[in-house]
Amino acid sequence: MSYITLTYWDLALASLLILLNASISFAFQLGIGTKLLIATLRSLVQLSLMGLVLKTLFTLSSPYWTGFAALFMVLFAGREIMARQKRRFAGLWAYGLGTATMLMASVFVTGVALVTIAPDPWYEPRYALPLLGMIIGNTMNGISLGLHNLVEGLTRDKAAVEAQLALGESKWTATLPIVRNALTTAFMPIINSMSAAGLVLLPGMMTGQILAGADPVEAVNYQILIMFLIAGGVALGALSSVLSGVLRLTDQRHRLRIDRLVSLEKRPQ
Repeated sequence: MSYITLTYWDLALASLLILLNASISFAFQLGIGTKLLIATLRSLVQLSLMGLVLKTLFTLSSPYWTGFAALFMVLFAGREIMARQKRRFAGLWAYGLGTATMLMASVFVTGVALVTIAPDPWYEPRYALPLLGMIIGNTMNGISLGLHNLVEGLTRDKAAVEAQLALGESKWTATLPIVRNALTTAFMPIINSMSAAGLVLLPGMMTGQILAGADPVEAVNYQILIMFLIAGGVALGALSSVLSGVLRLTDQRHRLRIDRLVSLEKRPQ
């Protein structure tokens, strides 16, 4: 079996659904129509460029160029994590914390994936970059949600946390309920995806393989592996970022340091 080649007309027809979304936003004054159209344009440009870049990288098959592309993906994901925060860490921590935890989690989990399924050489970009991209995308969401809920929780419950600290509790005990809530929120998207996979939805990688002519059972096996890898990436990334956030927002004397945050202007609803 061969895969179905899409034409520009097919893509143009599908783009009408984006215009439908924008029309709903304008009709109900949701205020997201312009953002949706900009995001659509960004995705078109970014994916088109990525297609050309990947084609070149597949031809070169160089560990250096593959590593450079992977580093760029991680750094850009770190920027996206920072941009999604309503209250950011002051200084380089605003970018560095999310990027560092993203790098640690995504590289480790992608390494496990390459050892598991990739043929020699292990740096083959046809395998390494798509795997890294899927892991980064989901881990980025987990880190972003975890940090957002941690910061919002500590800001909202500042008085309660400081009261426990004043009574002699450690910073880990005083912040534990907020940490639990942050981690639960970070894990929820992947839990929902895994719970609904197969019965409610057919995940993207599995669908793509089936459309490309792969055996459905083999496609399912790959999708199961990918879901496990994504779950591991989300767990490592969210846990390390939330705990690092607690360390940054407290000090060695077990005091809460909300002053290390920079509050952005409130976004319009």
